[in-house]
Amino acid sequence: MEKILIIDDEEFIRENVQRVLNEDGYTVLGAAAAHQALEMVMEEDVDLVLLDLNLGTEDGIQVLKDLKRIDQDLLVIIITGFGSVETAVEALKLGAFDYIKKPFKADALRVIVRLALQTQTLKREVRNLRRGDLEFFKKVPLVGASPALNHITHQIGEIARHPASTVLITGESGTGKELVARGIHHLSDRQEAPFIGINCASMPVALLESELFGHEKGAFTDAARRKPGLFEEANKGTIFLDEVGEMDPAIQAKLLRVLEERKIRRVGGVKTIDIDVRVIAATNRDMMQAIREKSFREDLYYRLNVFPIHIPPLRERREDIPLLVMYYLERYNRTFSRNFQEISPDALDLLRNYAWPGNIRELRNMIERICIMYRGPVLLPAYLPAEITNFSGGDMIPTPDILNGGRGLDELMEDFERRLIQMALNQTNGNVLQAAQLLNIPRGTLRYRMTRLGLS
Repeated sequence: MEKILIIDDEEFIRENVQRVLNEDGYTVLGAAAAHQALEMVMEEDVDLVLLDLNLGTEDGIQVLKDLKRIDQDLLVIIITGFGSVETAVEALKLGAFDYIKKPFKADALRVIVRLALQTQTLKREVRNLRRGDLEFFKKVPLVGASPALNHITHQIGEIARHPASTVLITGESGTGKELVARGIHHLSDRQEAPFIGINCASMPVALLESELFGHEKGAFTDAARRKPGLFEEANKGTIFLDEVGEMDPAIQAKLLRVLEERKIRRVGGVKTIDIDVRVIAATNRDMMQAIREKSFREDLYYRLNVFPIHIPPLRERREDIPLLVMYYLERYNRTFSRNFQEISPDALDLLRNYAWPGNIRELRNMIERICIMYRGPVLLPAYLPAEITNFSGGDMIPTPDILNGGRGLDELMEDFERRLIQMALNQTNGNVLQAAQLLNIPRGTLRYRMTRLGLS
């Protein structure tokens, strides 16, 4: 329920505005003076302010500046008399949403308040779109015909009908975990509300806590103003916690409390805020191993794992590869004005036999690269990168020649590990974090193994 503050030194005006807006279901607060209004804005989650420019001896323009200093995104509608329209225009230049002249009718007030709040909602959705990958908002279908993908599609449809249940999506990096999460959101009753995603492994603990739960002004050195967290911005919608297995234990404890109580508290805040959000988490880690290693809370795991969805790697559903290749060829044909119509049989055999350590993300990037460099109409083996044309399943596993005095098991395993890591680094152009994600191990573990194996 939206909360509106009316700032006017005339009690009659405040009471009438409260009566009209209360009838429409809004929570309405009233303030007769600037200091009282500023305290309310700092203590309450106000969505909209109606500000009378004529507050007796106080300057309404200065009050507007003070309000914007507290929260620059706060919506303010100016109430002005006949003789102060020029001042109202000045207020618009300072960030006021609009103005309404006295005396105003109840219907006019309702319309301007509704428009202001709708504008706020649209602004929030635009911010959410900019935060994520816009391609996901085109509702791209899951491409493939394998039994595994059909099962996942069925699971998405089932869980979408239960918009409060928590979901845990597991699978290797690049398998499409965020796409599955967005599919659940778009098919659910929450589809008109925000979908907000965040990578829990991409930021320090303090910053992640502030991003998730928000902070109050002065909560830490750079907290110049109040900032709502992603849980608040995702209210009525879905929050997607990617790489949740990398979350710091301190944040894990707070997330568990949020899931159990459906309330959050901003960093530096003293009051709790009710939220209505579906939580979808994703990880490429072995969570049971993480629990055994004491790096992930067992109680949080079971709280997240209400409805598990596992996405198999692409190498385990090779029947999906031709459909995915054609899908991305058609997509990048339009992007780069190309004319690929088919895949040669030899090229298709190479694509089917490749291990795809980067899964669908690797396949998509490869097709984009091909469409940049070549025109078609047939995708030929010569267009494929060397790691695919030179690949054979035997390249992945060294064959011990023990009977002929070959190397021992420890040396063979070390060589196998070195080659796997080198493949992951080649696939990610030397990006250690992405290589660690491909190998499903922490970045620190990968760096240690690279040093031990003499890899740079």
